[in-house]
Amino acid sequence: MSVEEDAKQVVRHYVEAFNRGDMNTLRALLAEEAEIQGVFGKGLFEKIEPIWRQLIEGYGMQLHIQSLIAEGNVVAARYVESGTFRAPAFGHQPTGKSYELVAMEWFEIEGGKIKRRWGARDSAAQARQLGIPLSA
Repeated sequence: MSVEEDAKQVVRHYVEAFNRGDMNTLRALLAEEAEIQGVFGKGLFEKIEPIWRQLIEGYGMQLHIQSLIAEGNVVAARYVESGTFRAPAFGHQPTGKSYELVAMEWFEIEGGKIKRRWGARDSAAQARQLGIPLSA
């Protein structure tokens, strides 16, 4: 496989692990000092893991790959993200409502592992669809 295909395969494995809520596999896919940035802040896995757990366990978050584009070891991913608010998360009680939105992530892959990951998603649209108040 080419460098680009190898990098895209790492991202596919990341999405599969995320959708299963498999934190052990997610951790194994990240470089030791991987930098993870998203709408809730940035940090190493230990800081981000509780956020991801609330998204997965509370909102039932699932990522559905719409497109992956790679140039060298950099991969851009566009998803349809969906879920249902089924367990307490981020200080709110579940509403039972579902959501769907477009999300994007940008990855830098090194040595078959994710070295950097940036994420962008419309959290305001998510909150409206889930029936939770927007943060000030």
